[in-house]
Amino acid sequence: MMSFEEVVKALEAGTVRVAEKTAEGWKVNAWVKEAILEGFRKGKLTDMSKEDYSFFDKDTLPLKKFSLEDKVRIVPGGSSVRCGAYLAPSVIMMPPAYVNIGAYIDSGTMVDSHALVGSCAQVGKNVHISAATQIGGVLEPAGALPVIIEDNAFLGGNCGIYEGTIVGEAAVIGSGVILTKGTALYDATTGEYVPKSPSGQTVVPVGAVVVPGSRPILKGPGKEAGIHVSTPVIVKYRDGKTDASVELETLLR
Repeated sequence: MMSFEEVVKALEAGTVRVAEKTAEGWKVNAWVKEAILEGFRKGKLTDMSKEDYSFFDKDTLPLKKFSLEDKVRIVPGGSSVRCGAYLAPSVIMMPPAYVNIGAYIDSGTMVDSHALVGSCAQVGKNVHISAATQIGGVLEPAGALPVIIEDNAFLGGNCGIYEGTIVGEAAVIGSGVILTKGTALYDATTGEYVPKSPSGQTVVPVGAVVVPGSRPILKGPGKEAGIHVSTPVIVKYRDGKTDASVELETLLR
């Protein structure tokens, strides 16, 4: 079994990941999460303050250090990356943004201003995480699947992707969409709700374009009051027009 320090180094190098895609789907490496949790348990609160800001955290969890050889663009303005996170070459972070321990962000991905990539989240290649979007952390329990954002996905501004949600390759999540494990995702192209994964996660299909929506409560006082509940809607699947709408990101790289 690797020590916490060894796991952190392997996570930062990208040679070990919290979750990996297999032929059967995404698999959690629970032992990696267990090592991270051990680092939290054995750490002691310490003063890591620098000249221009205050910083108090467990002594086992300093900020990740980068060098020019990492080829990651971190624009000045208050962004932070915790130790044990991997950012591939050509990743861009706009300020302020935050990436937590155990996260994996693959090449060509943009993390925009006020965005959060939570603990253990797995983000693919050429993903755009727009301003104020939150990708939730899933550190406990150790066997729980983290949030997965697959290659070439586009997350609009002020989205929230939580509780092990899987966003399929090339999907587009419109601004303001909230996706959790309990979210009912409706496919307007088929007239049916999208089935959950075998482990109960919300799964956005490959290439789906999702926008905010709602559905009425059908019984009880909620029905009488005309209350609706949030229900994101797949309005179409990605086509040439959708691709053109996100082409600006390539120009910015």
